[in-house]
Formats: sequence, C-alpha cells, structure tokens
Amino acid sequence: MWRIVLITFTCLMGGAMALWLDGRFVHSSESLPVVSDSRHERRATETRVVSPEERLDAIARAQVWRDPAAGNSARMPPTAVIENLSCRFILKRLNGTTPKFNCTLDTGEEVRIKYGKGAEIPAEAAATRLLHALGFGADDITLVHHLRCYGCPLEPFTTSKAVQIVRARGVYEHALDYDDFHDFEWVALERKYDAWPIEATLHEGWAFAELDRVDGSKGGAPRAQLDALRLVAVFLAHWDNKADNQRLVCDTRDWPAGTPCRTPLMMLQDLGATFGPRKVNLRRWSTSPIWADRPRCRITMRHLPYSGATFVDTQVSEEGRQLAVRLFERLTDDDIADLFRGARFDQERGLFSDVHPVARWVDAFKARVDLIRDGPPCPSA
Repeated sequence: MWRIVLITFTCLMGGAMALWLDGRFVHSSESLPVVSDSRHERRATETRVVSPEERLDAIARAQVWRDPAAGNSARMPPTAVIENLSCRFILKRLNGTTPKFNCTLDTGEEVRIKYGKGAEIPAEAAATRLLHALGFGADDITLVHHLRCYGCPLEPFTTSKAVQIVRARGVYEHALDYDDFHDFEWVALERKYDAWPIEATLHEGWAFAELDRVDGSKGGAPRAQLDALRLVAVFLAHWDNKADNQRLVCDTRDWPAGTPCRTPLMMLQDLGATFGPRKVNLRRWSTSPIWADRPRCRITMRHLPYSGATFVDTQVSEEGRQLAVRLFERLTDDDIADLFRGARFDQERGLFSDVHPVARWVDAFKARVDLIRDGPPCPSA
C-alpha cells in the first residue's frame, strides 16, 4: 500500500516539476507553423539489430573513406547557416550531458537541436565539416542563428531529463501547449548521416581497437585509409571516443531484411569534445601531441582524458601517413580560415569561452599538419 502511495506521489511531483520547468513560456500571438503531411523518411532513424557475428562480418568488410575529389570538389563544403527557423517540440529520451532536444520542422522532418553556450556546438560544426572535406563519413551540422521552438520549455534538456527520471511523460505531454514558444540563439541542427545504423544487442557503434578487424581481403578498407582515419582522429583530439561515439552503418539505398549489408561504413559521430581536449581550447589543442614515438610512427591519445578511451597506441603505415597529408594539403589557407570562422571559433560563447582570432587557429591547424608531414618515413603497410 505504502509503495503504491510513494510511486503515485513521485509521479505527481515529477509532473509538477516538469510543469514548473515548463511554466515560463513566451506567449505567441502568431499561428503555429503548419506541419506537412508528407513525412521526411530517413534511414538514419531505422536501426537494424543484427547478431554479433553479422556485426563482425560488417566490420570486416567496412569502408571508412571515399575520395571527395571523385565528386564535384575536394574543397571545404560551404558553411551551413540558417538565419531563422521554427519547429515543434518533441519529448524524447535523451542521453549525455550536452543540452539538446528533438523537434519537428514544418516539413515533417524530425531533427536534433543542440543548444547552450558551451564549446560543443562550434567544435562539432567544425569537425564534421572537416571530415566531409577530407572524405570521411560524418553527420550534417547546420548552425541556426534564431530558432523558435513551439511547445519548448525554457530548459528543454533539463525538463526532458526530469520527466524521464520520474516517468511522468504522459502527464507532461498532456500539459504541452503549442500556442507558446521559446526562442534560442545560435543552436546546431543535427541530421544524422543518411544510412542504416547497424547494431548488435550489446554493441552500439564501434571502438577504435576494432579497426584492426577490418579485412582488406574481404573487401574492407585498405590499411592506408584506416591509418589516415586514426591520424585525423588524433589530429582533432577526439578523446571522447567511447564506442557509441562512433557509428557502424549500412551505406546503401536499399538493404533487404535478412541479408548482409553490401556497403558497411565505419564513421565518427558526437565530435563536440574536439579541438582541445578542453573543447575548443587553442593552447591545449596546439600543444597536444600526435606521436607517442615519431621514429617508430606510433600515434597516441594517452595524454588525453580517459587515457585515450578506446584508442590504443598504434603504429601507422607510410601509406596512411601520406594519404592523410595529401588530404590536408588539398585545403587552402582560405578553406581552413573559413572552417573556423564558419563555426564561430572567434565569437564569444560564454563566460569561459576560449576566443582567439581565426588566423591563430589557422596557424595551429597547419602546425599540426606539419607534425604529421615531417620526419622519417614510416614502415610500409
């Protein structure tokens, strides 16, 4: 009896807390954006759960890179910025610590919004854009100057977490008022790479040590491309590389159920902890080592948080080092400057933001490329 009373009280308190967090809306005299009936279908939202053996087979045959010069251009993709946008709040289960929420655009597409004054937004905007330029798989990040979210509480991430903890979803959704809205400045609109996520029951994503399981004899990526990906990860200081911050996907238009994926791809995601390790910190990034042992061509992340997490010290091949250098050298000084300027590295983000002129970030970028380029040849693959 007391257990039922306690559960009921907890739910009611959770609902009250969610409503309190949701209470201070800006009232709208405008009509709600019309939501299209035609839903935007994306493979990225349809995870396929496979057996552990099928997952390992996909990793053995996975690719990690395609030459961007084979398309229209090997230059930096254009900066993606939307001046004004509106959407409709969706209550979703959220993980991690970066403030975020989901909402629906007037096209019917559901997107993830990341907000706040931390360094994660500029870091991820720059890192994903750089990966696209180099030819590696990455999500699409679009910066939005002004976002109007209908139905959003003042603090949607905290509110969603509170509702999730006390299991008061039904109470909260019943109280949502889409005539009200809240405005956000300089948020990131995230669209997942448009491919089918591949997961096993106990495995989401992949750990860097699993790159050793990619087998060129089975059609997987060659050693040079794997080593180039490792070097780019160290270059970015991608220390937050737990397995679910990398993604295994099936990069094909059609994937019939019950059949092996024809084109598995291993890619990086959740890159908000890069350019540091203190997330967009010029001094720390510019002095972060690339090599554990340059004469032996061993790269490392041991000096970064969590001792490099899933990244183990690895000897890279000369072919991989040369591929990474060639990819970086395709970028002009203007490309690199636009990378940092487009992600607003030179703009104040909050009390503890590390702001420096774009030119200093360009110098640090080129100096880190020099660390990869300079020195004796590495062993051949």
